[in-house]
Amino acid sequence: MTRKTDHAARALDAALELAATRPWRSVSLGDIARAADLTLLQLHAVYASKNAILDGLSARIDGVVLADSGSDLDGEPARDRLFDVLMRRLEAQAPQRDALRSVARATCGDPLAAAAALCRLQRSMRWMLEAAGIDSSGPAGRLRTRALVLLYADVMRVWFADESPDLGKTMVALDRRLDQADRAATRLAGFGRKAARREGETAAA
Repeated sequence: MTRKTDHAARALDAALELAATRPWRSVSLGDIARAADLTLLQLHAVYASKNAILDGLSARIDGVVLADSGSDLDGEPARDRLFDVLMRRLEAQAPQRDALRSVARATCGDPLAAAAALCRLQRSMRWMLEAAGIDSSGPAGRLRTRALVLLYADVMRVWFADESPDLGKTMVALDRRLDQADRAATRLAGFGRKAARREGETAAA
């Protein structure tokens, strides 16, 4: 098991190094195997495709955030907890910014890659909600996850261009988007209460 884990880490690191220096779409599995000093059989045993490698990267970044999720945010509003969790994720993926930029460019215009990226981001955002102490289960949880996917993807566009040491522009963008989401959720809750009252009045009549 240790050897397999080592092979997976080497393959992932090699893939990231290659993606950071050349277009991701031009990186082959053979390139990754050679860069990681693995045979194709060894690479296949840990990652059967380039999408699987990207799944591994997403899981690695999620793991960094989840490992750092403690009780320090207990008592804070959900919006502030989510801000902290998402900023930690953006900071965790900072060393891979060039590689992630290359992957994002390769995804444009490729429907299959885009669909895989969407599924990957949905999985991650479910875990980010849970890390922030927000339920991701059931219909309401699915709606929260989808909304967070859109929010995070939008903030990522700012993050790609944000070269400031403190990620100031990214923080402002995330703060603004969370405020917008918070207001939208409040309005929806209000509409829901009004609809429930109308149904109750209709039933009583």
